[in-house]
Amino acid sequence: MRSEALLQWQGTLVLLRKEVIRFRKVSVQTVLAPVLSAVLFLIVFQHVLAGRMNLPGEMSYAAFLVPGLAMMALQQNAFANSSSSLTQSKVTGNLVFLLLTPLPAWSWFVGYVGGGVVRGLVVGLAVWLSTLPFVWTWPVHPGYALAMLLIAAVLMSALGLLAGLWADKWDQLSLFQSFLINPLSFLAGVFYSVQSLQEPWKQLAHANPFFYMIDGLRWSFYGVSDAAAELDFAVSIGFCIAVSLICCVMLQRGWRIRH
Repeated sequence: MRSEALLQWQGTLVLLRKEVIRFRKVSVQTVLAPVLSAVLFLIVFQHVLAGRMNLPGEMSYAAFLVPGLAMMALQQNAFANSSSSLTQSKVTGNLVFLLLTPLPAWSWFVGYVGGGVVRGLVVGLAVWLSTLPFVWTWPVHPGYALAMLLIAAVLMSALGLLAGLWADKWDQLSLFQSFLINPLSFLAGVFYSVQSLQEPWKQLAHANPFFYMIDGLRWSFYGVSDAAAELDFAVSIGFCIAVSLICCVMLQRGWRIRH
């Protein structure tokens, strides 16, 4: 039993290493491109909207943008890594080699989600560091910031794995990205304070789970936010646990991967 468990852990680490190497080999596309996009967002929106937004606290608009941009980049890239990796394996047919291994469902989860977590954290931290020459920001609650980043990375990577399980071709995966992930990311208060919205848009924004991840990270930087920090954390961790459990159950059942 001990040797079997050891082999499973070794296989899990091999799968995780494969996922990390996969995005690292094309780091210009997977890391540098989203960092450049975030910096451009910062420059353009700061130029156009500075002084025109009602913001919590006394922060500048550029400082307000940084946590949102970092979290948005993390969300999109953690999702993209796990979803594209599994979909690519299904489209090319090499998923059969992983199915032939004795790896349990939790190994698949750790391997695919772990790769997405690493990519999401790398991109999110790179976005934050790249904005420091434009506006100096530093979290006043670093432990809370790290917790929110980890929770968001796991949640989005698990959601990406679910999308990869559902999709059998790239068109299906692009629908998931275009009509769910991108709208929820952009409408989660990255570029504006939710408190400045009129009803019913304010209530709709609070129904968006992505809002709580962005709002929580913003609180960790400045100690001010649109919602309570406890609520941000509770909603984020709740969604993370729920999506992760659903993902593990689907993997255990071999949903859409064992025909």
